[in-house]
Amino acid sequence: MFTGLIERLAHSASIEERGEARHFTIAVADADYLHDAQIGESIAVSGVCLTATGLTPTSFNVSAVEETLRRTSLGARKVGDAVNLERALPVGARMGGHIVQGHVDGVADIIATRDEGEGWWVTFQPPFGLMRYIVGKGSICLDGVSLTVANVAYNKFSVALIPHTREVTAAGSWQSGARVNVEVDIVAKYVERLTQWVDRGG
Repeated sequence: MFTGLIERLAHSASIEERGEARHFTIAVADADYLHDAQIGESIAVSGVCLTATGLTPTSFNVSAVEETLRRTSLGARKVGDAVNLERALPVGARMGGHIVQGHVDGVADIIATRDEGEGWWVTFQPPFGLMRYIVGKGSICLDGVSLTVANVAYNKFSVALIPHTREVTAAGSWQSGARVNVEVDIVAKYVERLTQWVDRGG
């Protein structure tokens, strides 16, 4: 489990295509970040929960198979692209964002950005089927970042970012036309599923 609070900003150092999979080497400038990491542990890379298959003091390897590439933005990532990192939440740690699984629901297009005072508004158009899970002032995970939904319309929603978020995450490079990974609040999906069973007399 993750929180959506980004711990490090890193980049894709290399990408290798083998069959239907892509294999990434993620480079981290801070050597301390991976000092206690282990092969096999989960690391969220721009919101996608991936398994570390190789480690060095300043990098790690992960692989994304066809299903992951189809559902996320990892299929379009290029060498040098910035990525957000968060390691799995340890037992007893403070929950500062919201419950994030790293199971991406789809990819949203950035359709507009604008400055408003010190805030920076970004408007997204996700797959329409996800809109029913998105509510104003609710939580949403975008490229691994836990954010609050500021505004919701029929087929789009907006968030307002503070300068700090732009500085310490890959959100600082978001622009119109870019695509980001979306994970909606898991609670909303569970409520919908339970309601369906109640309606069926389950």
